Amino acid sequence: MRAIHLAIAASAILAAVPAFAAGIDLSKSYGDKYGCINKNGQQVAADRMLLVTDKELITAASACTFTEKKTQADGSLVVKSMCEAEGEDGQSPVQFTIRRSPKNAKKLVIADEDGTVYGEVSRCR
Repeated sequence: MRAIHLAIAASAILAAVPAFAAGIDLSKSYGDKYGCINKNGQQVAADRMLLVTDKELITAASACTFTEKKTQADGSLVVKSMCEAEGEDGQSPVQFTIRRSPKNAKKLVIADEDGTVYGEVSRCR
């Protein structure tokens, strides 16, 4: 009888693992207040704006197009991108890490490869 309970418990744990290991789903946009307002194009001017989609990261002063995405063992997403900054010519390669917020698992935190945090975003409605 104990073996049956252990087998049921083990199967429940294994069933939960793929959901966690699936990582971060960017099929829906994530943003701060102004990022979500502007997700379909510039609706309002904002000095601070952060929007993340499945293809790009947009701030008030830059736009980055994703070139590669890799899910890490901890569920975070490492994204390589090419970025254009306002007032500058050309594009620069930038790597971001997108992970779940330690304060709220429904939010994401975006940081660059130096560890500079761009901000925390929520799923846009």
